[in-house]
Amino acid sequence: MSIPLEKSAGLDSPRPVRDRSSLTGFTIQELIQAVGAVAVRSGSTAAFSGISTDSRTIAPGEAFIAIKGDNFDGHEFIAEAVKRGAGCVIRKRSRGEYPAISQTVLGRVSSGGAPPAILEVEDTIKAYGDIARFHRRRFSAPVIAVTGSNGKTTTKEMISWLLSEKYSVLKNPGTKNNHIGLPAALLDLDENHDIIVLEIGTNHFGEVEYLARICEPNIGIITNIGQSHLEYLGNEQGVYREKSALIRELHSPGIALLNADDIFLKEEVFRNNARPFVIGFGSTARVDLYSSRIARSPGMVSFRLNGKYGVSLKTAGRHNIYNALAALAAGSLFGMRFEDMSRRLSGFEFPAGRLKIRLIGGVNFIDDTYNSNPFSFRQALRALEDMACKGRKIVVMGDMLELGEFEKKFHREAGKSAAGVCDVLITVGSLSRFAAGEARACGFHAGGIFTCTSSAEARDILFNKIKVMKNDLVLVKGSRRLKLEQIFETREEHSV
Repeated sequence: MSIPLEKSAGLDSPRPVRDRSSLTGFTIQELIQAVGAVAVRSGSTAAFSGISTDSRTIAPGEAFIAIKGDNFDGHEFIAEAVKRGAGCVIRKRSRGEYPAISQTVLGRVSSGGAPPAILEVEDTIKAYGDIARFHRRRFSAPVIAVTGSNGKTTTKEMISWLLSEKYSVLKNPGTKNNHIGLPAALLDLDENHDIIVLEIGTNHFGEVEYLARICEPNIGIITNIGQSHLEYLGNEQGVYREKSALIRELHSPGIALLNADDIFLKEEVFRNNARPFVIGFGSTARVDLYSSRIARSPGMVSFRLNGKYGVSLKTAGRHNIYNALAALAAGSLFGMRFEDMSRRLSGFEFPAGRLKIRLIGGVNFIDDTYNSNPFSFRQALRALEDMACKGRKIVVMGDMLELGEFEKKFHREAGKSAAGVCDVLITVGSLSRFAAGEARACGFHAGGIFTCTSSAEARDILFNKIKVMKNDLVLVKGSRRLKLEQIFETREEHSV
């Protein structure tokens, strides 16, 4: 089955359950059922208004779940949560790691409150996901889940932007796509939402499967398979194995939207003939949506959808056409007209740090500072190469992380590619020095290569040493840990 260009692919209009008034709260029996908890103390409250992981913002009557993260352990803040009126505490079953909750703590209830119920579980993070899944099952609103090596957030935001013209859409904010962020988003679901759009991230095997089992998606989108998180996933075959778990976890009607131009996903397209339908994007066989007549102008990419509808995107990167095609396909499943969606996409604002054109101090910058891997770096270079420039083309490259044993190889390849596009190369970080070395080995003039260790140094080189000018064009790209967005700090900026 393919998606007709003038009508919905047959999904009924999404309608959540709207006849229950208690869908945003939980009884203690429901929490015990959802997480398999042991009730250490029953408390005196019959129901709890919501779930909180933050003792600073918990509202009276909510249940507090003590989660241990990289920087904080929620068990250390149970007393504060109780003081603020937590109606229930969900904590890790104590085997000497955490002390029992004292009567002193239980007495620190808010004015007029009652001591909380106490539930113990083996794993509070898993319990958080279990509660989110329990809550998701209260509603019939369909879930669209998006994963892939690149473009997850942009695609999720595009889908939400298109669908929100007709429906009430719940999405996970920003890039909160992990075992904490995704459950948190689901717990915001209420009877007013029509459709749920969730981004699923991963950097270890099993995470896509785990998150998909929490949100139970009906529609799954894989944007692409690339060289990301190789430190843990091994190689692109490992990335494919991890990402494709989303397709295996789809619930009825089990619709998969796949990029058939991707070498790995192309195989998936032909393997899944039995599904309601599998869709590809591009120029290969069995493609339902495709782009043609691609054109570029400063900060803009345009194309024709299936030769019929003009679509314009406010981006420097033509690879975002794939994200737009995925969003258009998803919208069509819910009766959105291609003509209307094409028009609406022209107003879509791309998320920060993703090939955004920024005019700073009179200089045009391509801000792609959100993250970096070999695939996205090549796409950013392509965007830089495509854009006209009367002055110098400058690349500020930060380290690409989590590439495991391939890290030096990929950085050298990136340096060689950059040498063919830019006039000045500034590298930030120890790994990017290999890119600088490879550029030099390719014959790139030594006076145009600078290596440094921080964003502050790179900013100084840009604005004080090489003195960027208004005719120059600067691409800034690196992994999040490098914080290359600091290059733009304290500089005057204008929208373009």
